[in-house]
Amino acid sequence: MSYDDQNIFAKILRGEIPSIRVYEDDDTLCFMDIFPRADGHCLVIPKTPCRNVLDASEAQLTSVMASVKKVANAAMVGLSADGITIQQFNEGPGGQEVFHLHFHILPRHEGVALRPPGQAGDMDAIKKIAEKIASHIG
Repeated sequence: MSYDDQNIFAKILRGEIPSIRVYEDDDTLCFMDIFPRADGHCLVIPKTPCRNVLDASEAQLTSVMASVKKVANAAMVGLSADGITIQQFNEGPGGQEVFHLHFHILPRHEGVALRPPGQAGDMDAIKKIAEKIASHIG
């Protein structure tokens, strides 16, 4: 399978679609999921084309995982989370819907279930949560 540079995350990287950014470095971008399954649900992606883990370079995986760790730790502190769920899907049968490598970071609180997929979040609330996470990234 080939990489489609018209996927939504490629468009976010090019600034064609707005996003609520949490963290960015030379190689990766973290932004909020607008259909959050948990408060603080965000996504980390490489800035370079890559369909998923199956075609990712070692460099892409290294930089993305470093950012996942950084943002996950900031979400733990900034949102007083009890844990973090990290999800990553590969190809349609594996659950992947957007074909640009991405890791979901879902801050978790004891006794609070994940929301069902596909429910749009309140953008003002998402922005405030993003600010809390970003303020704890070192």
